[in-house]
Order: sequence, then C-alpha cells, then structure tokens
Amino acid sequence: MLITYRKHRPVLDELQSMGIETMHADFGDEQGAFKFAKELRARFQTIRAIIHNASEWIPEGNHQHHGPIMQSMLNIHVMAPYLINQECGELLTRYGEQNGHADIIHMSDYVATTGSKKHIAYAASKAALDNLTLSYASKFAPWVKVNSIAPALLMFNEDDSAQYRAKAMKKSLLGIVPGVSEGVSSIEYILESRYLTGKTIALDGGRHLARAS
Repeated sequence: MLITYRKHRPVLDELQSMGIETMHADFGDEQGAFKFAKELRARFQTIRAIIHNASEWIPEGNHQHHGPIMQSMLNIHVMAPYLINQECGELLTRYGEQNGHADIIHMSDYVATTGSKKHIAYAASKAALDNLTLSYASKFAPWVKVNSIAPALLMFNEDDSAQYRAKAMKKSLLGIVPGVSEGVSSIEYILESRYLTGKTIALDGGRHLARAS
C-alpha cells in the first residue's frame, strides 16, 4: 500500500512503522500530478487500485480574486485524477487482466449534486470529478471498475461547537455522524464488488430526503 501526503504529520511515521509506504506529492498543479504518475510507472508493473482522496476546501468568502480559487479546485479535484488515470490506466488494466478487475475510486462530495453557496468552486469541481467517473468507467471497462463515493458529514472536528454539531446532525434522516469507518466500509465494498462501475455511492444518511421534507 502506498499513501501520498502533501504535509508531513506524525501519523505518517506510525504508518511507515507498519510497513505502509508513503510518498510526498503535491497535486496543486499539472506537474505535480505528472511527477507522481511517472513515479508510479517506474516503481510498479501493475496497480490494484487508485483512490483519489486529495482535496482542498476553499470558500469564496471575502476573496477579491476568485479565479485562483476555481483553478486550485480544478487542479486538485479534476486535473490530478484525470492525468493520473490517463498515465496509469495501463498499470490498472494489466492488473485487471491478470486478476479479474482493478479499481479507481474518486472521493467526491454530497454537494456535487446540490451546489453550495459558500463553496461554489469546490462543489463545481467535485461535480466534474463525478463526470470523470462515468467517462473512465466506460474507457477502462471491463478490466477496471471506476466509482465515486460522495459523503456528507462523516465526523466532526475536535473544535466544532455543540451548537454546530446539533444543527449538523439534524440535516440527515438518520441523525447520526457515523465516523470514518463508514467511508472505509464503502471503499471495501467497491473493491470487493465484481459488478459495480460508473456509480456514485452517496453516504449522506438520507440528507436528500431531509431537504425535501
């Protein structure tokens, strides 16, 4: 297993001690994505799965110049997955031919289908990522399955107030914050499935129905 990181954190040392490889990568521009893909092609003959989880969450807020916000969102959420999929598709396909199937998983977001008044560029870029799922599911079939996971709130930050937590939990029908394990379970389901491709799994606790009511 190989995990990329943009900034070093203590947890990376723990992962390395467990035998998990880590690699510094910055997907903020085209060259960063190409560099990462080139490294993968140099190190591996086949790849079982690529999970695109790199993300940035920049609100429009009071910024005077909004072009850089949109460009950043597109670079990280669209350009990087696009280039890495293009450059490493052969490695995934080779694994699929030898073992039945390989996988690409795009980590999307609930707001890709609803939009966001405060994170307009972010929501738009995640919607584009969902569209990449459709295109690559067709391009890489039958050996590579390509799917998205679109979570709403899965866990709180330590400094989130009690008021915010109560308000957030009311946004879903189930009224819970399930934690990171819910995302992990979804990834495991996709990896084990033999018949799921071109789909987006919504992890939102029925939030779309709560909005409708």
